[in-house]
Amino acid sequence: MKHNNRRQFIQQSMASAAGLVALPEMALSASPKSPSIPITYTGATRMRFSVIGINHGHIYSMVKALLRNGGELISVYAVEPDLLAAFTKEFPQAKVARSQAEILDDKSIQLIASSAIPAERAVIGMAAMRHGKDVMVDKPGITSLEQLAEVKKVQRETKRIYSISYSERFENQATVKAGELVKAGAIGNVIQTIGLGPHRMTPKSRPEWFFDQKNYGGILCDIGSHQCDQFLYFTGSNTADVVAAQAGNVHYPQYPQFQDFGDLMLRGNGGMGYVRVDWFTPDGLSTWGDGRLTILGTDGYMELRKYVDIGGRTGGSHLFLVNQKETKHIDCSQEPLPYGGQLIDDVLNRTETAMTQAHCFLATELALKAQKKAEMIKLAK
Repeated sequence: MKHNNRRQFIQQSMASAAGLVALPEMALSASPKSPSIPITYTGATRMRFSVIGINHGHIYSMVKALLRNGGELISVYAVEPDLLAAFTKEFPQAKVARSQAEILDDKSIQLIASSAIPAERAVIGMAAMRHGKDVMVDKPGITSLEQLAEVKKVQRETKRIYSISYSERFENQATVKAGELVKAGAIGNVIQTIGLGPHRMTPKSRPEWFFDQKNYGGILCDIGSHQCDQFLYFTGSNTADVVAAQAGNVHYPQYPQFQDFGDLMLRGNGGMGYVRVDWFTPDGLSTWGDGRLTILGTDGYMELRKYVDIGGRTGGSHLFLVNQKETKHIDCSQEPLPYGGQLIDDVLNRTETAMTQAHCFLATELALKAQKKAEMIKLAK
């Protein structure tokens, strides 16, 4: 089936969120990266989960976050043979389902995880919630304000969990450690966050859908959702709005529906935020992006070099702390990652320890508002 027909189906599904069909699509050829924390869980199964849609490599860390905390992977459904082969090689315990309905109709499955094409994640999530299942989707978990309104409505009606895996916080030990330090008062009251999210483009590795904004929502919706989540979390804001935003395609005219740069300013009831995201990581860097977060407080600040320290220290998850007492570097690479276990607890206990539903939706709302509000950048050169 052609891409336009696929898009028409998704739009129709959004109207009813009933029933999903299998449609072929070019795969995202991104090699999965394992988290630094190994899967060592040996206790009894705490929760049964399945996967629908594996178009982004984030699904590997999402699945492992659940496995190492007592989740049992039951089945997987995807239409891309190459992605399915790689996934089942990594997770041979996963039964390959014949259809999405086979998974959704299995009453023993408690949660659905998905890293489908971004525009399809909300459709899958709503279907899962209407089948009595909780949801864990890759970011961006929602790609339009219209989708957000529909997902919120279904979530209220079903009382299921719709969790978006903001991996730059949940799957990075330095960010988890920073949260602990902020709560302990290490830098006083947080005033502002500055989040930088550079990524490597590598066009030849990308499928057709990657370059179409209708599929990924735009750069602020996509990468920017990470930074909006961290802004809310570290400033403690529960209300916020977008002050200014801009986005555009400044270097890839051959992909007219693609955006390679964006930034935005945020203001919340707990602090301010600045975000810059882009697709300009050069090949000379040892990893896909020099993601950084600066957290400014009344008594100090922290800088997180999440994936690489170009100053020379090996590995990732570096935290630099400066306050009234000291200046020091903290290697956070051995810190635990609690999100997967907390999410399972929430599924079992109907709590909100991993992330409140209000926070999850507000982070997405800010990214979507920024995307809609963004002034389009056009450079003369």
